[in-house]
Amino acid sequence: MGNPARVDLLNCADEPIHVPGSIQPHGTLIFFTTAGELEGWSANAAAMLALPLDAGRPFGALGLAGEVTELIQECLDNMSEGETAPMFTAIVIEGADYDCVVHGYGGRVIAEFEAREVATDTVAQFAIKAHSSIDRLRRQKSVDTLLETAVRQVREFTGFDRVMAYRFRSDDSGDVVAEARREDLTPFLGQRYPAGDIPPQARRLYVLNTLRMIADVGYHAVPLLGAPGGAPLDLSFAVLRSVSPIHIEYLQNMGVGASMSVSIVINGRLWGLIACHHMSAKRVPYSIRMAADVLAQVIASTVQSLESREESSLVERAAKVRTSLVESLLLEEDPLEALIEHADGMMEAASAQAMIATQFGRIVCRGIDQSCGETIVAALPDDVHELLARGCVDDWPVEARKGLGKWAGMLGLPFDPPSQGWCLLLRPEQVEQVAWGGRPDKSDQFGPMGERLTPRGSFDAWIETVRGCAHAWEDGVITHARMTLGELARVSNARRAQTEATRAQLLAMLGHDLRDPLHSINMAGMVLEKTDAGSSDKSTTLGKRIQSSSNRMQRMIGQVLDMSRIDRGLALGVTLEPVDLAALVEDMVEEARLAYPTIVYELQVDCPATVMADSGRLSQVLSNLLSNARHHGEPNQPIGIRLWQEGGEALVSVANAAAPIPNEIESSLFNPFKRSSLNNPRNRTGMGLGLYIAQQIVREHQGEIAYSHDAGAGAGGRVLFTVRLPLAQPA
Repeated sequence: MGNPARVDLLNCADEPIHVPGSIQPHGTLIFFTTAGELEGWSANAAAMLALPLDAGRPFGALGLAGEVTELIQECLDNMSEGETAPMFTAIVIEGADYDCVVHGYGGRVIAEFEAREVATDTVAQFAIKAHSSIDRLRRQKSVDTLLETAVRQVREFTGFDRVMAYRFRSDDSGDVVAEARREDLTPFLGQRYPAGDIPPQARRLYVLNTLRMIADVGYHAVPLLGAPGGAPLDLSFAVLRSVSPIHIEYLQNMGVGASMSVSIVINGRLWGLIACHHMSAKRVPYSIRMAADVLAQVIASTVQSLESREESSLVERAAKVRTSLVESLLLEEDPLEALIEHADGMMEAASAQAMIATQFGRIVCRGIDQSCGETIVAALPDDVHELLARGCVDDWPVEARKGLGKWAGMLGLPFDPPSQGWCLLLRPEQVEQVAWGGRPDKSDQFGPMGERLTPRGSFDAWIETVRGCAHAWEDGVITHARMTLGELARVSNARRAQTEATRAQLLAMLGHDLRDPLHSINMAGMVLEKTDAGSSDKSTTLGKRIQSSSNRMQRMIGQVLDMSRIDRGLALGVTLEPVDLAALVEDMVEEARLAYPTIVYELQVDCPATVMADSGRLSQVLSNLLSNARHHGEPNQPIGIRLWQEGGEALVSVANAAAPIPNEIESSLFNPFKRSSLNNPRNRTGMGLGLYIAQQIVREHQGEIAYSHDAGAGAGGRVLFTVRLPLAQPA
């Protein structure tokens, strides 16, 4: 039942403070088995209780006061899963007043006798003051005034020199947010203390046992005795539990003679503390401490009520913004316009100072300049579907940090990932002067417990300037942002579904309603050409124009339908059969010569080649390459076509005189709707779909199509597109 052999800051996080093996000396302790037999006691128990103590003796045979015996029996009778709640009585032992507290924990019954210096009448007066304090606390309208009232009231009925309200942050550091003190003491109000001041196991005990008292910081611990080999006594709920020597040294460094702490626990989490300090030794009767504990529970309940009320107000405002935004999105053609229209409401609901909306590369800003907005958008990751939160500059990609300006915090709502649609809420950097309660570090020095790593010795305010972080996003704001993101995503999906349905109707119209009329127009042009062949050149030319225009429109319709199939993940559909590639290439070149007699086509067939192919689809590829060569090659320059074999593959290249394609265009050559194709004055009707579809056709033939440039051919060189197809295996 002894203490750890060595305790310092290196191992204090692992210190078993719930089983210290000792108690504070202003009281005594005895404990029993579930059979009611004495198992152990503190070293001062025999003298303080004036009783003989023998292990194994039944509690009824010890000669304890009748009130104590009744509490022990009640504790044994009501024990559930090894535990019973504390029960209290006031007794007198040899003329001295004691507060006796009996509770069960860990399968043992623990009886503590705490010497009391204050008379019973005085204690009753304190209890009346505590009751009036509770009523005052309940009437407070804000958390700040609640805590300010609480520290004044606790100091009034306990008499401590200093009472502080200590509120924890999300990182477990905490701030002194209210203080009532003796006038000659240095104020601690506004100081922050690092999370390491309260290690995890201490936080656990603060939640389990919400009140802890140290009557004299300079005490000498009284060890626990008992039957040899007994398990250490768990004192998690004991009022006399001895505390960590590290904490004692910490308080001594602060000049504190006695302390009491009352936990403020909300939803099972340590929200804050009422910390009481006295500059000399001080005992507070158990009933007064319990009144302070009840006060802390009232504080917790009131804080929870105030925060819930504030959260409800935020939820209500946020819901109105979401409803209005969704209505606008359903009516507005451009989602960005709807977002910016509601920017003020969204920023107010999120306590943000700027907003950016972006989609399809377009960026609209509110409260932030355009160049900074473009930098922030460029730093967004791809393919994100969840809320993206950034709080500090260090959370951003390194390359974007210099262009952030004053902005550090961001909530990113990816409402339409396929189109890179984002709504970004921004907060500026919050330069903060933090007054730490002493420099928050550890020092290797010779302390009261010897040479070791000790807690800091100075608690004068140590000022640190914190930069690069925005005010942290509150839980309520993040919840609202997630709900808004869900609404935006649903609207985007609905719009996308509507667009897909409209596109399907349009494609059906192109595929059915327009093809038949175009075919009829084409046939009429052929009849007109043949009928009027001998009458006038004008009629013949008119017939050819009708045929040419209708053929071009049919090709465009075919391209759109092919692109639609590719976009939906469908194959274009090829029927493979042996094809004489040389004959196919020759037919396509001959057709081009007839259609464009002014252009020179130079055909070179090195060898015959048979491939497994769909001749119609392969003709579509070659037709596109020849068309590109005509439209993009230098005027009055020949177009070269070559067929040869290489490594089990047949290769067909189409070349035209031209400078190399710029790198920025080359990277998107096989993308649909390329700007270079849409704005080409020599091919005004082109949609940039030809190479996109050609590549898909070649791939469905297990082949590849590639671009290259031959700088050695002619003044500007030649652009080549080469198709590789696997040769057919012999039957």
